[in-house]
Amino acid sequence: MFRMFKKLFRSVREYKKESLFSPFFMIGEVAMECLIPLFTARLINSIQTGSDMQDIMHYAWILIGMALLSMTCGMLSGWFAATASAGFSKNLRHDLYDRVKDFSFANIDDFSSSSLVTRLTTDVANVQMAYMMVIRIAVRAPMMLIFSIIMAVNLGGNLAFTFVAVIPILGCGLLMIARKALPVFRAVFKKYDKLNESVEENVRGMRVVKSFVREDYEKQKFAIAAGNVKKDFTKAEKILAFNNPLMLFAIDFCMLVIPFFAARLIVSSGGSSMMIGNLSSLMTYSMQILMSLMMLSMIFVMFTFSIESARRITEVIDTESTIKNPENPVTEVKDGSIDFENVDFKYSEGAQKFALSDINLHIASGQTVGIIGGTGSSKTTLIQLIPRLYDVTDGTVRVGGIDVRDYDLKTLRHEVSVVLQKNVLFSGTIKDNVRWGKEDATDEEIYEACRLAQADEYIQSFPDKYDKYIEQGGANVSGGQKQRLCIARALIAKPKILILDDSTSAVDTKTDALIRKAFAEEIPDTTKIIIAQRVASVEDADMIIVMDNGTISDTGTHEELLERSPIYREVYESQTKGGEEDA
Repeated sequence: MFRMFKKLFRSVREYKKESLFSPFFMIGEVAMECLIPLFTARLINSIQTGSDMQDIMHYAWILIGMALLSMTCGMLSGWFAATASAGFSKNLRHDLYDRVKDFSFANIDDFSSSSLVTRLTTDVANVQMAYMMVIRIAVRAPMMLIFSIIMAVNLGGNLAFTFVAVIPILGCGLLMIARKALPVFRAVFKKYDKLNESVEENVRGMRVVKSFVREDYEKQKFAIAAGNVKKDFTKAEKILAFNNPLMLFAIDFCMLVIPFFAARLIVSSGGSSMMIGNLSSLMTYSMQILMSLMMLSMIFVMFTFSIESARRITEVIDTESTIKNPENPVTEVKDGSIDFENVDFKYSEGAQKFALSDINLHIASGQTVGIIGGTGSSKTTLIQLIPRLYDVTDGTVRVGGIDVRDYDLKTLRHEVSVVLQKNVLFSGTIKDNVRWGKEDATDEEIYEACRLAQADEYIQSFPDKYDKYIEQGGANVSGGQKQRLCIARALIAKPKILILDDSTSAVDTKTDALIRKAFAEEIPDTTKIIIAQRVASVEDADMIIVMDNGTISDTGTHEELLERSPIYREVYESQTKGGEEDA
């Protein structure tokens, strides 16, 4: 646990000064609050012994000064604590986000996106609250407890030892509560992840939900997830609810025992052993001690709740990306040639089946290569190894004659542009989205990339043209328009290798043909890999790869595969049968 908190405290950074000032001023506030009852006792005793008004005013001014100083210290401590805790959470979110950005696809698969969102939001908020308590209340409560006990012993003598009987009982009770509550909190955060996953899935797939009239089903599914969270939280709260009765028992015990024995002492000694002012201040110190214990129990509850959040955050921080830059990376890709040598791949070490097996392939620089295969034949998995989105399990993938694991990641991915199967556009203008491929691209470069991707014609039809605002996820453009913008975004980087993962499925066959023609004429030196479901999209390729169940079934030209590949011939005939019957 110490190692975990040590890692989290690294995110304090520039807020160390505020983190130190907050407890410093808190000590000042506590000192004044503990001295006020002492001078109040002296004031009461002074009145009891018949002092004049001048002595009474002397104590009054001292008490007013202490109260003002206590208030000032409290305000400054609160201000510094708020600044430090908010800054700490800002840095912690930044550190978490930086680590997540460096994650490989395999790391993200392990955590899930919904779990990462929960850790960046709910968990960080819990740790922020715990940190504020550490630098403020966690300083105030122990200091108040120690100072009050010292002053209580000074004023009440043996009566102060009443607290010695209460504190062990309270400590044992709190420890038992923690041991019961912590496993429940650990379980509830996993269910939180499931709840967020349900929300994320429904919002993203809202069109599908409405199209199939599945609102009631999704509401029911969400209600079950929310109910599971509520059930665990209720269980945890029931355990923590024992905290209040335990504290009230301690308070009531002290409030009954101390006045009883103090009154007997005053009566039996005729006021010589203890004066009324001392009893009054002793009662004040008793309340301060018990309130300090109450604060400690609140801190205890918050820590019990936040320890699991802290563990989940450090789990992300401790996770190293499965894909890293080598010590002396290669920073130049010579050409667009690609070689697969005895490649095997599976998504995790525990997976029983390989997604790719015995892949041997050579693609010359500048070639146009088509990939055909049924659903689940691992076409996408194959091309994801080229820009090193995943690392091979066995074998070697080379680009430009060099193992992809020897390249600088930014260099490799700049030269290998991938238009993935799921097209993603970001909120912003068309120009902003295309510039994702090249940050400093000029307007002319954007126009040229969109012209090659056959996007310029429909962009010109928009009133704002290239300044048209794209909603989040490209919700205000069609699927085909979105695909062409994603292709333009990949082209503007002028890569040595361009990979289209079924990225023209939403465009008509004429536009598809125009895109392929533009590629052949305008970027002949770029290696082009096209994954497609339509044979028409790849039949003009220099080489076509037929995938089947994670292996390469055959390679060749369109004519060669029609002759010798049953899989390719079946796909081709199923897509052209309708046309032949019409003829």
